[in-house]
Amino acid sequence: MTEIKGIYAASLSILDNNLALNVDKTIQHAENLIDMGCHGVAVFGSTGQSQLISVSEKIQLINSLSKSNHKDKYLIGTGLNSLSETINFIKISKSLNFYKFLIMPPAYYKYRDEDVINYYSRIVEEVNDCKIVLYNFEKLCGYKFSKECVEELVKKFPKQIVGVKDSSYNLFEVLKIKNFSVLPGSEVKLLTGLELGCSGIITATCNVTAPLARKVYDDFHEGKNQTVNEKLCNVRKVFDQFNLIAGLHTFLSKKDSSYKNILPILSLLSKNDEKKLFEDLSKLDFNINKFKVA
Repeated sequence: MTEIKGIYAASLSILDNNLALNVDKTIQHAENLIDMGCHGVAVFGSTGQSQLISVSEKIQLINSLSKSNHKDKYLIGTGLNSLSETINFIKISKSLNFYKFLIMPPAYYKYRDEDVINYYSRIVEEVNDCKIVLYNFEKLCGYKFSKECVEELVKKFPKQIVGVKDSSYNLFEVLKIKNFSVLPGSEVKLLTGLELGCSGIITATCNVTAPLARKVYDDFHEGKNQTVNEKLCNVRKVFDQFNLIAGLHTFLSKKDSSYKNILPILSLLSKNDEKKLFEDLSKLDFNINKFKVA
């Protein structure tokens, strides 16, 4: 198994005024995050509005992304309920030499661990030359991975099931699998997770906290005193008061109006929430003017 380690941002998708995916600006944004300190970027996760973006636009983006100097640092989210579309999207991505995927079980339906094992088994049987990070996010898909389910999947497919993004936070403290990446979905869990043996994080707010998160990660591995972890956690807690996609787009739109574009059924923060977001961040000396955006 190959571990996926470090600070990963669940990257935003940038849209044109007509709400079509702006491929160039989305890639520029992702590359920016790597330049700001991220070890890698997950594209088309929930933060990237993946469930709302058409398959054709996703294919268009990964075709361009394959030319990126950072192409080995991307984790490709599928964001599709359909098993066949998920498999086809993985095959297309593999043809462009992407092999690492973030895959959540389908949303809406109720199912059990054995159903989840069957779902991933069918994916691996079709495209076995891939590395899959399981996406554990009960709030979004309605299912929460059990420790036993993850262990069974890794036992069955040790070369393909290589990690889990834990946004339900029931796994990162208890899951202990050799050479397997456990990546909580919040900066608040970063330091605790590292102390427990986790590999890093994959988070939405690393779209704006990447330098802070990277310093916490590096200081931990270099045995240095933590000087910015409290600020990192507090910034995340401010954003956690709101829908993360709305909050991040609202925050970054003050630097670049492109970030105002967001797909229905999502929206930017209300004026009152926007005011509170910036007031609370200002108290932490966390300022939009310090950010370079795509």
